[in-house]
Amino acid sequence: MSSKSDEVPTLVITGAHPKLYNHDLAPTAPEGRTWGVFSLFAMWMSDVHSVGGYTFAASLFFLGLTGWQVLISMLIGITAVYFLMNLIGRPSLRYGIPFPVMARVSFGVMGANLAAMVRGVVGIVWYGVQTYFASKAVEVLVVTLVPSAADLTHNSIVGLSTLAWFSFLFMWLFQLVIFLSGMERIRRFIDFCGPVVYVVMFALAIWMLWQAGFSSLSLQLSPPAASNAATIGVMANAAMLIVAYFAALLLNFGDFARFGTDEKAMKTGNLLGLPVNFLVFSIITVIVTAGTLKVFGQAIMDPVLIVEKIGNPIIVVVGSITFIVATMGINIVANFVSPAYDISNLNPERINFKTGGLITSILSVLVCPWLFVASPSAITLFVSIFGSALGPMFGIMIADYYLVKRQIVVLDDLYTMSPSGEFYYDGGWNHKALIAMAVSGALSIGLSLAGAYGLMFNVGDWGWLIGASVGAFVYTALSKQGSAVVAVATAGE
Repeated sequence: MSSKSDEVPTLVITGAHPKLYNHDLAPTAPEGRTWGVFSLFAMWMSDVHSVGGYTFAASLFFLGLTGWQVLISMLIGITAVYFLMNLIGRPSLRYGIPFPVMARVSFGVMGANLAAMVRGVVGIVWYGVQTYFASKAVEVLVVTLVPSAADLTHNSIVGLSTLAWFSFLFMWLFQLVIFLSGMERIRRFIDFCGPVVYVVMFALAIWMLWQAGFSSLSLQLSPPAASNAATIGVMANAAMLIVAYFAALLLNFGDFARFGTDEKAMKTGNLLGLPVNFLVFSIITVIVTAGTLKVFGQAIMDPVLIVEKIGNPIIVVVGSITFIVATMGINIVANFVSPAYDISNLNPERINFKTGGLITSILSVLVCPWLFVASPSAITLFVSIFGSALGPMFGIMIADYYLVKRQIVVLDDLYTMSPSGEFYYDGGWNHKALIAMAVSGALSIGLSLAGAYGLMFNVGDWGWLIGASVGAFVYTALSKQGSAVVAVATAGE
């Protein structure tokens, strides 16, 4: 039986504890599973087609590899992401549950709040950062349309000019109106976001080739590595960079997979949106970046700056609006939906998805993202700590669902505080998962920080893989040990 709502239909869990259940955390009903191949494909386009995604893709071609080596590295990395996304998405698709509810399987009905909040903090910070980046495009747009508005850029109020504050608050409010309209409206919005960016990117690539000629077309934007061994190492790092780039969504993809029509649609949408889309977008990105070398005399990796330098008011307006939309798209997929669910999970009785989203938006302003991005050391520290913390949680959840639970979950037990419930563990906390998370997190975070501050060789973005692998191994070992103890005790009765 499903509940009626102006939002997505969900299943009613009889006897669900109010601390664990509300409409937004309830399992999606069959009639609410409306995300087909195109919606999932568009979701990934929204995630990749952003100013940050553009800069990231272009940066891979500056690693000292040939074009083909970069493409091979990309293919390996994004294919790994594809398979990992399918693994983390399958249980949420099967049971119709979002990430914080799925986390209860591994961490316990109360322990899931810890996992959800770690992911939520990452989303809140980057939500503010992406909103700030989008507001810069709004500022360019306003100055283009009203040149006299440039006079409002010469002062500073808590780090932002008057025009910058206007642009940021406009972007903040505009996003909030769309985001709080519900998941079905969000689905329709991201169905629009990803494709429209492709139109502009293709147009920009064609314009660059027309201006610079095909002679500018190069897939290698920096000198090659010194040796074959160094080349292999750089290629491996490039592949791992791609996995790390998707680290956040490798936890909460279930927030979207729960709405998928079936597993075939999920896998097809992921295939088109990840390996296929990522490679095509990256090639377009490097064509545009290579073109800027000849047209502007320097490699520009900021697409907003590229359209601004073109100078044509129409192009600036269209380009700015496009990148505003693109940034909103990635903010939905990577930085808004997850914290909204995560915060709702803290107190389902009082906080639903929309209230959680409102809290997310408010906290994203209090982060003062414009000050945050102005400090490279702050960004490095944040990425090192939280990026390395996401890997262990992924490893624990995957190992628990596939190796320990054998893909069998009692749905009703996810919403009960009864000590007899499978996921109540010890007072609502699974201490084996907490131990595995502490051990693997300390290792991955410690190695990342030690490398970042020059105390040892830099493990870079391998911290995610180290954390995921160690987390999975430690949790599986602890779980098997516990099962052996239970088996011995049972045999002795």
